[in-house]
Amino acid sequence: MVAVAEEMPGVPDRAVLLRAIEEERAILTFDRDYGALIYRHGLPAPVGVIYLRFAPQSPLETAERVLTLTGTPGLTLEERLTVVEPSQVRQRSLP
Repeated sequence: MVAVAEEMPGVPDRAVLLRAIEEERAILTFDRDYGALIYRHGLPAPVGVIYLRFAPQSPLETAERVLTLTGTPGLTLEERLTVVEPSQVRQRSLP
């Protein structure tokens, strides 16, 4: 796991995306810009993107939501943009 805020503070989203691709990592983010970079600007996609579209009450809430996702039968996180909202999870195939 790489915490961008700790290892690469202030680095542009494009650089984070390219590093994730190079290292074959997924991106877990609260930032919607990754979808724009991939779908609108045509940049290559990483292994997966999990976009948390809610304001968590604590770091524990974020961890619990991610653990729930990874344990959901039939839910594939690879090759998908997964949008996690307070009451639903949506997915779209990555190009």
